[in-house]
Amino acid sequence: MNTANERTRSTGGAQRPELGWALVPIITLIVLLALAYFLFGDEAAKGPNQIALTMAAIVAILVGFRHRVSMDEMRAAALESVGTGLPALFILLAVGALIGTWAMSGTLVAMVYWGLQLLSPNYFYFTVVLICAAVALCIGSSWTVAGTIGIGLMGVALQMGLSPAVTAGAVLSGAYFGDKSSPLSDATNLASAAAGAELYRHILETLWTSVPTLLLSLGFFFMLGSPGDFDASSLTEMLAADFDTGFVPFIPLIVVLGLALLKLSPFLTIMGGAIAGALVAVTLNPGNVILAANDPDLAYPLALLKGVWKAMASGNVSQTGAAALDQLLSRGGMESMLITIWLILSALAFGGIIEKVGILDRLLEPVLRAARTTGRLIASVVAASLGANLLVGDQYIAIVMPGKMFQSAFRAKRLAPEVLSRAVGDSATVISALVPWNSCGAYMAATLGVATVNYLPFAAFNLLNPIITMVFGFMGWRMIRTPEPRTA
Repeated sequence: MNTANERTRSTGGAQRPELGWALVPIITLIVLLALAYFLFGDEAAKGPNQIALTMAAIVAILVGFRHRVSMDEMRAAALESVGTGLPALFILLAVGALIGTWAMSGTLVAMVYWGLQLLSPNYFYFTVVLICAAVALCIGSSWTVAGTIGIGLMGVALQMGLSPAVTAGAVLSGAYFGDKSSPLSDATNLASAAAGAELYRHILETLWTSVPTLLLSLGFFFMLGSPGDFDASSLTEMLAADFDTGFVPFIPLIVVLGLALLKLSPFLTIMGGAIAGALVAVTLNPGNVILAANDPDLAYPLALLKGVWKAMASGNVSQTGAAALDQLLSRGGMESMLITIWLILSALAFGGIIEKVGILDRLLEPVLRAARTTGRLIASVVAASLGANLLVGDQYIAIVMPGKMFQSAFRAKRLAPEVLSRAVGDSATVISALVPWNSCGAYMAATLGVATVNYLPFAAFNLLNPIITMVFGFMGWRMIRTPEPRTA
């Protein structure tokens, strides 16, 4: 049992929670989330999970009261945590607008058309990984890749009759390899900064674990294959007859890639693509835009404006009469992202409260004590990253916390900062997309249209990368040492 002096913090009268009390909100959350999935299945993310997080946050507040943390402190912590997620929420809204205008403009149709022309079902998943990896490496954003090219590839898979869950796993596998290996990635920069590593040395060390993981993932998707007798000719003929499949529909995609390479923020990049989609829709498909406006009394220019405005706000509704095509094109709008935003807000508020109460520090302390060997130390970083992603619900916090908390332990073992930053990137970054209530998991599920629990078994890169980094740790591979113990 800790003494009162050990439990009492140096500032204020707040006490450090005992392990038993620290576990109460966590167990509450686990039980409620499990119950939500048992009762509601895939619909759990549409409200029940948010209620579970809210109830667990209330339990955490009660634990905070017991340990003399004031309501004002916990409220401020929750608001600060939610504030860190605001950029992600705006990106989500931008993606909703982009999907709506790309569906209306024919950009999605053009991507599906050329995807059907160029990709065979026999190596589709394999190719998806390569395409997403290459683009993410260039632009440094898994979110942008999933919200643009990923959406088109999901549409191609739908038309081919292939598994949406496997396709989503392939998109994530490629997108996260490129994201964590790119100097343009905010997650990559954050991992290196949190661990005190130099950026390009961090990326070089990351490739030692990321490339083998990518090769294993490619082998996994190649073996899955998708052999069949799919004949795309009738569908491609229908698409070419009803839509422009030439260069112009790809302008919004080119705009997104160009703005990303110019290092504009993801929000501005994706909104630029959405606006470009609206302009292309007005140019190529004015009839569809007028139909969407559904207001014959409006002047023609205002009707065009109303149509694309509606697509950005509420999504596109396709009325071609072809069921498969209407399913592909009836989607998007900022409105479609509101449930996901609700989930992220709930998770961030919970994460901020348990961090303020000291629950995270208390839960990670035994992990640090058990990390006596290099292999155990790396495994502890992975475990801490997993726990932070599960409990805090935000990728950035899950990257920063282990990076900061393990610095002294790595210095004591004379391990270079790049070893820590690599372990953090190999775990915190990729695991985030596998947690349904994490901002990344919620975003990917909403964007790709596949529940997190459904694509999780097929997100090969995300599942294997933490394992590979632990193998390196236990085998002693690339455990770079400093010449002498580093001082704090």
